[in-house]
Amino acid sequence: MSPKVLVTRILPPQAQSRLLEQDFDLYQWQEDACIPRHVLLEKIKGVDALFCLLTEKIDQELLDAAGPQLKVIATMSVGYDHIDVQAVKSRGILLGYTPDVLTDATADLTVLLALGASRRIKESICAAEDGQWGKWAPTWLCGSQFTNKTLGIVGLGRIGEAVGDRLKAFGIGRVIYSGRSEKPRNRLGAEFVPFQTLLAESDVIVVCCALTKDTENMFNYEAFSRMKKSVFVNSARGGIVHQDDLVRALKENLVGAVGLDVTTPEPLPPTHPLYTFPNCLILPHVGSATFETRENMANMTLGNILAGLKNEPLPYSI
Repeated sequence: MSPKVLVTRILPPQAQSRLLEQDFDLYQWQEDACIPRHVLLEKIKGVDALFCLLTEKIDQELLDAAGPQLKVIATMSVGYDHIDVQAVKSRGILLGYTPDVLTDATADLTVLLALGASRRIKESICAAEDGQWGKWAPTWLCGSQFTNKTLGIVGLGRIGEAVGDRLKAFGIGRVIYSGRSEKPRNRLGAEFVPFQTLLAESDVIVVCCALTKDTENMFNYEAFSRMKKSVFVNSARGGIVHQDDLVRALKENLVGAVGLDVTTPEPLPPTHPLYTFPNCLILPHVGSATFETRENMANMTLGNILAGLKNEPLPYSI
């Protein structure tokens, strides 16, 4: 009998073709939108493997609905805060994810946000589209450049280092970082400093850390108050920023410019006050949105599914 597999979204073309080649009893959600919770709870019944995304909450309710035959859950994501890991592992279910796959795509987008925020790209696009583009003026839409500026990286992991590599090409003069521990051999020659020092001394701050109990809401009003009107970029997780405090900081002109690829909630309602600030550039969580990266993620997830169904160790196990 073919294994029963539930896939919660249509995959990128190459991975989708590979999926359809498998000898699965397959149910796949066909709409380009999140599978509704009630459909997920219905279709999970009796499956052997679940291929999910960040958009699906994997909790006790879902595991109970699935039944004891469920062998493997694989999420097409690096983060797994949508999964009750302890509940999954307590049932002997294999659990996989897609680590170390987003580095280049996310670093590229983080740099885009930093440059876009510092050079007032949102305002510039609006000016061109709305007919505000007049004769040349010496100070109109002037932003700031990175030459000889200090870059502060919160979380010097793979993505943090990749962001630093890219931004140094734009003339950054000093790189400092904060995090759980010092990394004395980092290739950037970056200096490990306390978080409060990073806030006070950075001209550009990029958030590249994981969302944990320690980092949740770490960028609150107090943190924004300690900045020197820096460019602030978050491409990690929305929960690292206290959004109401960010709104307050923007109202009080405490932050120079903001670039966000992540928010709370997601999607961020179009009526949210953050959209009203001309110096706040918001993207819809597209850090990994390259065809190369998404194909890689989907194939890694499918590899985890295939291994789990054979009772083999997962190539990318949590």
